[in-house]
Amino acid sequence: MFESFLPPEVAQLTEETSIALASQIRQSSIETSISSEAIETAYVHQGEGGIPILLLHGFDSSVFEFRRLLPKLAAHHDTWIVDLLGFGFTDRPINIPFNPEAIKTHLYDFWKEKIAQPVILIGASMGGAAAIDFVLSHPDAVSKLVLLDSAGFAAGPAIGKFLIPPLGYLATEFLRRPNVRRSVSLKAYCDPSFVTEDAELCAALHLKLSRWNEALITFTKSGGYNFLSNKIQQITCSTLILWGDSDQILGTKDAQRFRNAIANSKLIWIEQCGHVPHLEKPELTAKHILEFSSL
Repeated sequence: MFESFLPPEVAQLTEETSIALASQIRQSSIETSISSEAIETAYVHQGEGGIPILLLHGFDSSVFEFRRLLPKLAAHHDTWIVDLLGFGFTDRPINIPFNPEAIKTHLYDFWKEKIAQPVILIGASMGGAAAIDFVLSHPDAVSKLVLLDSAGFAAGPAIGKFLIPPLGYLATEFLRRPNVRRSVSLKAYCDPSFVTEDAELCAALHLKLSRWNEALITFTKSGGYNFLSNKIQQITCSTLILWGDSDQILGTKDAQRFRNAIANSKLIWIEQCGHVPHLEKPELTAKHILEFSSL
C-alpha cells in the first residue's frame, strides 16, 4: 500500500486523509545541476485540468502538511506537492549544499521535468519564502502566488545559533523529542484538539530518514531565507495572502507587510485559526484559493 522508502511507522496512521496521502507519495529521479546523480524526489500528484497547482511545505515538514487541502484543490486542478531539497522524504545526498539556492535549483528542475507550464505556486511558512525566491528567479514558471502565513520578512529559526559542532547534533536531537514537537504543534494551532496522535505522526515520519539532522543543520547554518525581505516588493504576479488571525508562530504583523510590499496582492484573514490554515481550516483555505485561481 505504501512505497518502500517510507518508514514502517506510516502503517500507524489513522486519519483518512493521512492514509490517502501516504498511499500516493512517490519518488522520481530528478536530474539537476547541483548533483552528478539524479535526486530521488518525493512528491504527490492528484487531479487534472485547470491551471496546475504546486504546493510547498514549511520548515522541517513534508508533503503530509497538505493532506487535508490536497483533495479539495485536486477536485478542480492538476495539483502537485513536492518535498523540498533537504526536507521530507526527498533524498539527502552527501556533498549537496542544502541552502536556498540549491533548493530553488532542485525545485525548478522538478517543475521542468513534471509540470513545465506556469503554476499557481502555494507556499506555507518557510515554503512561502521558497515560493517567493522561486517566483523572483523564474517568473515565467508562476502564474499566481499564494502565501499561507509565510516566512520572508521574519528571521530564520532561532535554533540556528546552536548549530555549531557538537551542539548542532544535540540541537536537532532536541527537536526530535516527541514532547518538543508536540509543544510546537500546540503552538501552531488555534484549536489544540487538532494535535492528535495522527497529526503528530504525520509531522514526525520524515525524521526517520537518513541524514535528516545533517540537512537541517546545513540549511539553518546557511541563514535560510533571511535575505528576502528587501526583495519582496519585486513580486509582480497576482498574489493572495492568507493568514491565520491567531498565528503564534510568526505572529500577524507580517501579513500586512506582505500586503503593503506586493503591489498586486490581496490579504484575507482566516478567523479563529493559527499558523496552519491549510490544516486547521482546509475548507475555507481551499475556497479562497479556488476563488483566486478563477480570477
